[in-house]
Amino acid sequence: MPSRRAVLAGGVTGGAALAAAGYATPSYGDAYDRAKPKKRVRLTVLGTTDLHGNVYNWDYFKNAEFDNAKHDDIGLAKATTLIKAMRKERRGEPILTLDAGDTIQGTPLAYYYAKIDPISTTVKHPMARAMNLVGYDAAALGNHEFNYGIDTLRTFEEQLDFPLLGANAVDPATKRPAFQPYVIKTFKVGGGRTLKVGVLGLTNPGIAIWDKANVEGRMEFPGLVEQAKKFVPEMKKKGCDLVIVSAHSGASTSSSYGDALPYPENAASLVAAQVPHVDAILVGHAHLEVPQSFVRNEKTGQQVLLCEPYYWGMRVAVMDLIVQETYTKHGRSKWLLVASGSQLLNSNTVDADPAVAAAVQSQHDTVVDYVNSPVGTSTEELLAARAVVEDVPIIDFVNFVQADAVKAGLTGADASLPVLSIAAPFNRAASFPSGQVTVRDVAGLYIYDNTLLGVKVSGADVKAYLEYSARYFKQVSGTGPFTMDQVTNAVTPTAPNGTPDYNYDAVAGLDAPLTYDIDISKPVDSRILDLKYDGVAVTDDQQFVMAVNNYRQSGGGGFPAVSTAPVVYNRQNEIRQLLIDWVTANETIDPADFASVDWRLVSGGAAITVS
Repeated sequence: MPSRRAVLAGGVTGGAALAAAGYATPSYGDAYDRAKPKKRVRLTVLGTTDLHGNVYNWDYFKNAEFDNAKHDDIGLAKATTLIKAMRKERRGEPILTLDAGDTIQGTPLAYYYAKIDPISTTVKHPMARAMNLVGYDAAALGNHEFNYGIDTLRTFEEQLDFPLLGANAVDPATKRPAFQPYVIKTFKVGGGRTLKVGVLGLTNPGIAIWDKANVEGRMEFPGLVEQAKKFVPEMKKKGCDLVIVSAHSGASTSSSYGDALPYPENAASLVAAQVPHVDAILVGHAHLEVPQSFVRNEKTGQQVLLCEPYYWGMRVAVMDLIVQETYTKHGRSKWLLVASGSQLLNSNTVDADPAVAAAVQSQHDTVVDYVNSPVGTSTEELLAARAVVEDVPIIDFVNFVQADAVKAGLTGADASLPVLSIAAPFNRAASFPSGQVTVRDVAGLYIYDNTLLGVKVSGADVKAYLEYSARYFKQVSGTGPFTMDQVTNAVTPTAPNGTPDYNYDAVAGLDAPLTYDIDISKPVDSRILDLKYDGVAVTDDQQFVMAVNNYRQSGGGGFPAVSTAPVVYNRQNEIRQLLIDWVTANETIDPADFASVDWRLVSGGAAITVS
């Protein structure tokens, strides 16, 4: 393996970096004429989003450089090289650098400095170190900023040299923003003139559901459109010539939580369409690559520019807004937006910025050592590769630890109820080797920072939950043999690109087995057969406690029952850490202690063979 320092350091900059990243000098025809600098000015907005704790091009779970099918590179260190190159290319012109949220969660690097060695007055967050060196002008709050609680978020905020913006994260009593709603930047553009640009920050209303335990009673999250309609006019009254929105909200107008909230999750295009005088929106949250998009404002007819630079620092947005000097009937000059456009720069074309790489190197090395440290041993190799088509011990391990934790925390009459647990195959590449097991091995099995809850459900709820989960499978005839692709990741109306693995849940019992067959020769909603608990058919009114993650309990994936079921356990324990803690405490992972084959794929009652 190459040395970490060799992997992370770098230094390609300037025009060569931009050309390699796919930058093409924009052409706006008459809209931008360098021969008339007194009449026209170009504002450049450089943007990142959904960095999720990625500073380096590094996969902590694989202990190697990050790579994917498209050979993207990740991390703020590489994005910084592109940002600095663009600033150099446009030196002397007004430039803003913004981020659209989800910064302090998503990697072991982020987790370590939230939970293992929490940030404080003496411990600085690695993302704060890196982002301060970039020189951001502002960043919007993402929903994952709230995962570790408001106190941790406030500490992170204090460590930044720029404001965290959240116009729709409000105090429940006053309904005023609990964070700075916007920032106004004034640029000198020659001839004694200035260009005043306002940046409004908007976050995701889903925080009220996803991090209810952290925010309930302390903050509320009204809709993006509603708050933008309050603050954009205020910014215009303060003299803003241009208004840019940094929104941690996708553009599709969809909501993963259905109608559980009156405000849509992905509302960036609604802001563009319904709020006059917004000129451009840096979009985040959806993890999509949108080089350029326009939405017509319903009142003014303006074409509002939207751009989303993917995620994890894979891309940097370059948004151009061309303004022209005009005059009012009273002879006062003002700026009129005459053209706009955007493009994305690719981080896989450049080296890491040396200053950013060096600033976080020590913390990175600490975390690499942490995730590679042994915490126990496994009596045999456990693999997740076939977890989508058969009941495998490594998923049983997740269900066992979750159910055991919930059972230990139940009180009163609930303590006598049988406990079930749900788990999805988040990472088919996950495995525990025979012998020594490290933090990285366990973390690679559970790659999300979900927390554990227990909800009370009926037998009918369990049956409905399993039927919904079984939508993951394609309908086939016969017993095969089939390949995995022939039976998994079915296309549905809500998953037009195929149901992802993380939306297939297996359900298991703790003190007795929950057994069932999944007949994938049958149509959706009629596939779960012979559902039994402890060998006895489950009745509709039978009561259980089900261990679920906060994503499911908050409506993630649209699974039935669990989002409205009474919550009987919620200690905000992160499931990944529970797994690590269990291995640390018990030292030995032995499938004989928790594994059994309780479900299978069948066709007409006969087992299916999947190669």
